[in-house]
Amino acid sequence: MIKLSIAIADTHALPSAFVVFRGFEECIPKAARLGFNGVELALKRRSEIDERRLRQLLENHHLEVSCISTGQVYADGGLTLTEEDPKKREEVISIFKELVDLAEKFGKLINIGRVRGQIGQRQTEDVEIIFCETVRLLCDYAAPKGVTLMLEPVNRYECDFVNSIEEGAALLRRIDRPNFKLMPDVFHMNIEDVTIADELTKYIRYISYIHLADSNRLAPGQGHTDFKEIFDRLAASQYDGWVSVEILPRPDPDTAASQSVDFLLPLIRAYNEAVFQ
Repeated sequence: MIKLSIAIADTHALPSAFVVFRGFEECIPKAARLGFNGVELALKRRSEIDERRLRQLLENHHLEVSCISTGQVYADGGLTLTEEDPKKREEVISIFKELVDLAEKFGKLINIGRVRGQIGQRQTEDVEIIFCETVRLLCDYAAPKGVTLMLEPVNRYECDFVNSIEEGAALLRRIDRPNFKLMPDVFHMNIEDVTIADELTKYIRYISYIHLADSNRLAPGQGHTDFKEIFDRLAASQYDGWVSVEILPRPDPDTAASQSVDFLLPLIRAYNEAVFQ
């Protein structure tokens, strides 16, 4: 069954954070009223969340945490999983371990986007070696807790390391951990992959979560991405998991969230009726 989530950050998140809503106390109830099934927590540190209050909000509004996203670990502090400085790398590993501990209680999924780092002037193989070692360490820490880490390919204009689904799948095979999966974002796929629906189908066995945004990074339905084809092909593969709205909050957060729900919920209901009933 497909469930729909929306990305929410703390009120202190940087303006550049790719989230629709800001403020957990206000926006978790709002997400429930709009019809979302879950919330994706965009965090830079575990300490941003009051776990007791989060659990109350989720229970009161019948929502789940779909995933913990980590873009702000990179955006706020510039930390990456491929730091050459061992002390900095230990710092980001420590942050991730705390987020894994949180994910054990909420959602069981953590994404790795731009926090993986850049190649820049380094050799690709050198960066990949550091990344593989770091991710294996984190996956081994997360496995007993039932937590899965997910690699999100990001387009070449934002990152120079793992741009396409094909590149991501190759790195997954190299890392070789059952709790390391792919988290495609159709906005990035629209730039990097030959086709969106075909690549999703081809690599479906690696996919645990999908980010949805239209071709212009606005709410689905506001650009030219063919979401019906995407859902039709996912249905043929019987995808069973979360889709999450990670878009620009334009023209304003409430409108963007409402546009997303109005466009996506009919597709999701039809999908679930056809595939799982």
